[in-house]
This record gives sequence, structure tokens and C-alpha cells, in this order.
Amino acid sequence: MNPQTVGLEAGDLGAEAGHTEISTAQQAAADDRVLVFGRLLGTANRLEHILGREIEAECGISHLMFEVLLILGRAGEPGLPMRRIAQEQVLTTGGATRLVDRMVRAGLVERVAEPGDRRVHLVRLTEAGERTAVTAARLHARNVQRYLLDLLPEPERARFAAQLKLLSHAARDALPRLG
Repeated sequence: MNPQTVGLEAGDLGAEAGHTEISTAQQAAADDRVLVFGRLLGTANRLEHILGREIEAECGISHLMFEVLLILGRAGEPGLPMRRIAQEQVLTTGGATRLVDRMVRAGLVERVAEPGDRRVHLVRLTEAGERTAVTAARLHARNVQRYLLDLLPEPERARFAAQLKLLSHAARDALPRLG
């Protein structure tokens, strides 16, 4: 991708770029670091809306429910405690409990006692949850290809994915653990 098409020149964002102190709202709005983060958020929000709307229309679940299905799919048997689901989605435990309650009512997940500690309940996929995860993931993968990856030059796609993973892990590691 040509950096000029997004309004940045090579080297604009590095620490060596010699940014001036932000002292006005106009400078704040024009700062390349502020702009790049705003573009990141704007892109993510728009894509989540577009892709989430399609998942909801085709599969009858929200994008957040889909994300929980994926988390549980990665975890496999016997499932995950609510605390881990909350941490993965940056939700409070109460928010995760309400979401999982809706998913239980929809037949997508079930709660089971942890074998070693019956006081702890694990959440795991049901057969319907497994089928829904697969159906939604197929649709989602096609849409990610269409609305994101196909817009990038093919030689840059793997690098872009690796850089997103790096940023995602760094942000995850910087978060305090939710209780």
C-alpha cells in the first residue's frame, strides 16, 4: 500500500520523527499518532458493525456471542471458567455471566461442574454451539477476506496479520486482570 494514500509519509510515526508538543486542539487533531489510532479504531468499529450484522442476520447470534464460541472452541474440553471468558473479552464477570446466560438459553453453551472442584462451573460448547461456531466462522472468514484482506496487496497480508498479532498481544498483556 502506498503510504501517501493514507496521508502518511515514511518515517512519520517513528520516535525519531521529532513530534512537536501538542498544545492546541488543532495540533491534537492533526497529530499522526492520534490519527493512526483513530483510523485503527474507526476501521475496527466499522468492520465489526458490517461483519457482526451479517453474522446476526445469517446465524442469529451477536458478534460478541460468536467471539465467545471461538474462545470456547479454542479451549476444547472440558471448557473454561467464567473468569477466563470475562478476561478474554474484557468484560466484567457479571457481564460475562449475563452473556453466557443468554447463550445457555439459546442452547449454544452449557455449564458443567469442574471435575476437580465442584464449586467451579465451566462453560463449554454444546453440539448446537459447535455447529453455529462453524457456520458463523465460514461466513466471517469470507467477509474478512472480502472487506479486509482483499483490500491489501497480497504480499503484505501475512506481514499485516503478524503485526496485528503483535499489537494484540502487547495490548492484552498491558491490561490489568479483571476480577
